[in-house]
Formats: sequence, structure tokens, C-alpha cells
Amino acid sequence: MIAPRYQEVPSASIPVATSEDGKVRVKVIAGEARGVKAVIETRTLILYQHFSLQPGAKIEHRVPKDFRVFAYSLSGTGLYGPQAQPVRAQQMVLFRDDGDTVTLAAGDEAVEVLLIGDVPLKEPVVRYGPFVMNTEDEIRQAVIDCQAGRMGAITH
Repeated sequence: MIAPRYQEVPSASIPVATSEDGKVRVKVIAGEARGVKAVIETRTLILYQHFSLQPGAKIEHRVPKDFRVFAYSLSGTGLYGPQAQPVRAQQMVLFRDDGDTVTLAAGDEAVEVLLIGDVPLKEPVVRYGPFVMNTEDEIRQAVIDCQAGRMGAITH
């Protein structure tokens, strides 16, 4: 229920953090990793990071304790969590009650993985097309607002 806004951040402007041994790189799209903060502004604190792990790399990554965090494997088979659960490309793993760190590791091959997290909303969710709100009445109002042009316009 706020005015729309857009931030354009070219890929070259996304900050990158690297592990001490150089085997792990992380593009910090949102949030913070290894002391490097994202350049985008978010309304709430979120975590959106792209990790690249070389073969044999392992990292314990700090995350806010109240966050719900998941990893989505883009390529390679990674090993996730304290039990080193193997997860193949195009699969995800949900971290539950892992405290304030998550463990990411690569076996014999390089791994590319997205790490995404936020504080759970714990509120009702209603969706219709591109709209996500809390009630059906809010959905109806969003459709009316969109049709009336009140959601802004993208210009070049």
C-alpha cells in the first residue's frame, strides 16, 4: 500500500565478498555477507545472495537468528546444513532451527547456489495473478487500482 519504486543496479555494481581462502565468492544482492553490504535499499531486512563455491569449499555463513532461510541450487551438487545433506541442481533446501549460521559446501564439483531469507510474515496470504495481498477485498482493490493506472508506469 505504498508508492511503487524501482532501483536499477547493474551487475557490475553488486558487491562481492570472498572467503579467506578464496574458494567462496558471494554476490551480496540484499543483506550482508562477510562484512560486505548490499547496495540496494529494501523496506525490510532480507537476505538474497549468490554463492559460488569451488570444489572442496565450505563456509559457515551467519544469518539473522529469526530468519527463515532456504538455498536453491543453480548448479552442482552442494552439501547443506550440519548433516551435509546433498542437494542437486534445481533443488532447494529449507534450513530449520540451525541457529544463526547455515553451512554450505561443495564436494568434487563447483556449486552455484542462491541463499534467500527473511523473517516469516505470519499473516494470511491471498493471491490473484500478479497480486499478493492479505484479503480478497485488498485483491479486488489492487485490480481496480491497476486498471485505473494508480500503480505507476514504467518509462524508458
